[in-house]
Amino acid sequence: FAVIFGIIVAIPASNSNKGFGAIFRYISRTLLNLLRSIPELVWAVFLIISAGLGPFAGTLALMIHTTGVFGRLMADAIENVDELPSKSLSDNGANSLQVFSYAVLPQLAPQIISYALYRWEHNIRIATVLGVVGAGGLGQMLSYNLSLFMLDNSCTVILAMILLVTVVDFSSSRIRGELTKV
Repeated sequence: FAVIFGIIVAIPASNSNKGFGAIFRYISRTLLNLLRSIPELVWAVFLIISAGLGPFAGTLALMIHTTGVFGRLMADAIENVDELPSKSLSDNGANSLQVFSYAVLPQLAPQIISYALYRWEHNIRIATVLGVVGAGGLGQMLSYNLSLFMLDNSCTVILAMILLVTVVDFSSSRIRGELTKV
């Protein structure tokens, strides 16, 4: 969801989209700055207060922060795409949705996948910290096992986190490799 929301907010936040006024650009940039300037841990504390302990609050905290970071990265990426295909489609009568779908999005696809997988890997790692404050997940299991000095269980949780990060990193490399072949 963070990837989808990030792209939605990134479109009006980018300089290259002339269809949105300056006020929309300012509002969307401010929203992205707000979402990403507050760390995941602080979002988790706010959301634990409102949503209660557990993985739901942690998931929302990660989604909110990732939306801000991903949206900012995508806004910058949209500004750096080659404008010639967009201009060519516009000159031939394509509407802005068609221009975005057929000229901008194909250029952004490798970056979207790369950034999305990187943020997923980051969220796996930061979920450990969020679990310590009661936001659920592997971090909560790790905190529980460490507090009871159950080192064998703690090592298993740490190995699971390493395995998850490795799988995501391997998947990211393979997907990006396939995209560059095309």
